[in-house]
Amino acid sequence: KIDLLGLGMMGVLQDAVPLVRAAEGIEIDYARLPDDDPAIWDMLCRADTVGVFQLESRAQMNILPRLRPRCFYDVVVSIGLIRPGPIVGKMVSPYLQRRAGLEKPSYPHVDLEPVLTRTLGVPIFQEQVMRMAMVMAGFSGAQAEQLRRAMGFKRRDERMSDIERQLRDGMARRGVSGGVADAVVNHITSFAQYGFPEAHSCSFALLAFATAYLKAHHPEALLCGLLNHFPMGFYHPATLIRDAQRHGVEVRPIDVAVSSWDCTLETVDAVFSPDLDPADVRFRDDQAQSAPRPAVRLGFRYVQGLGEGVVRHLVAERQLVPFADISDLMRRTRLRTDDLEHLATIGALAALGGEAQERASRPAGRREALWQVQGLADYRRGLLAGAEPDDDPFELEEMTPAEALVADYRGTSVSTSTHPMAILRPLLERRGIVPARALDGIPTGSTVTIAGSVIVRNRPPTAKGMTFLSLEDETGLINVVIEPPCYERYRVAIVTAGSLVLSGRLERRQGVTSIRIQRVEPLASLDLPRSSRDFH
Repeated sequence: KIDLLGLGMMGVLQDAVPLVRAAEGIEIDYARLPDDDPAIWDMLCRADTVGVFQLESRAQMNILPRLRPRCFYDVVVSIGLIRPGPIVGKMVSPYLQRRAGLEKPSYPHVDLEPVLTRTLGVPIFQEQVMRMAMVMAGFSGAQAEQLRRAMGFKRRDERMSDIERQLRDGMARRGVSGGVADAVVNHITSFAQYGFPEAHSCSFALLAFATAYLKAHHPEALLCGLLNHFPMGFYHPATLIRDAQRHGVEVRPIDVAVSSWDCTLETVDAVFSPDLDPADVRFRDDQAQSAPRPAVRLGFRYVQGLGEGVVRHLVAERQLVPFADISDLMRRTRLRTDDLEHLATIGALAALGGEAQERASRPAGRREALWQVQGLADYRRGLLAGAEPDDDPFELEEMTPAEALVADYRGTSVSTSTHPMAILRPLLERRGIVPARALDGIPTGSTVTIAGSVIVRNRPPTAKGMTFLSLEDETGLINVVIEPPCYERYRVAIVTAGSLVLSGRLERRQGVTSIRIQRVEPLASLDLPRSSRDFH
């Protein structure tokens, strides 16, 4: 079985090569990445994996600190474990217990040790299940292939029932019955809920490891690629940006003076995009080693309602002659008045300065730029024809940080400014609400109250009614577990609120911290559009 997948992450990895070459003077060769890099493995052990292919889900973040991967095959196993087959077959916990040395590997039958030894006696991959049927029930290669097909067939219940009969008949002929036969059948039939082929998991692990390498060493290029290839992955671009900022990445806002359609990388004196011609790069090795980290510049692709053709024309005009002011921008581009008003509201016209000479030395504020756009539009329509411009100086009240944040999210769905929870932190502190980074210092079993923006809602069918949330504040992510009675009691707030205040018991297990919730209330905060991934 061969899958040929056009994965978005392959585009991200491809774009990162010229970006890193241009901005940092480093040539990436994915075929020769160091497999003993402690920065990568330490990052994975911390579950610091937002944006890392296949390893960024809540479930993966829950097992990585317990699995503590230190080699490539550990990544293969981690990807294979978080599938319905191993989960329904109750194989995840036994593997992690054995991996941690808390339980010795065991095998349903001695003949299965060669089949399962690599995964500590726990079947994780389809190939192992096929081999188990061949070893224990005498299945031929053709019968094992039928088993594989049944595990992925839409009417798999009927077909797996027939397969189970064949398994038991085959084991009975070999003298295997009772509890041993039951254990083997359970392991195999659980994969009717879908398990990964080992080869498939290995292929995904290659992409996961390459992504982890970028996150550890070139996070700017990774973020740039993720933003340009969205929608893909597990998180909204707003979450990707916040995570990168917490890791020291500078993310700069959309600016008509420098932004392109795509997000780009910037250094002090240059801008780099994924389609840059390598011949245009003029780094020396010594310069590359001493160069400061690049910054990510957001692209116009995130401005809602702005077409790519309009932006391409704007960039072409700007490359000929930089825009002198807002009037020059309006005259030389295809931007409509509502486009310009939109750009002014999100702060994208700040670099063009104020209209009056006495205010030209400072960047125009959002409201000042909006005032200029509207005034120029009125003049263009002839409503002020013949009137002299008003030179009397006046000051427009600038947007507050909260107002600017709301404008950013409504206009682009992302923001490079402060996190919403940072604006609310003084109020939250007065209520005794702790930030995410403070949880590590709180003893397990303590009752805590937390608050954050909801970035993931998940209620998997394999979790027996349990609901899982991921919350984000300005300091990090928070794992939340909600039992069915609590979910039913607070269902409306859990499902609909963009931000929540939650109280519950702090639990910590093998490096994984979560809050088991007892009380929920919506956080009446900023009026921001929702950007969560819900029940996927």
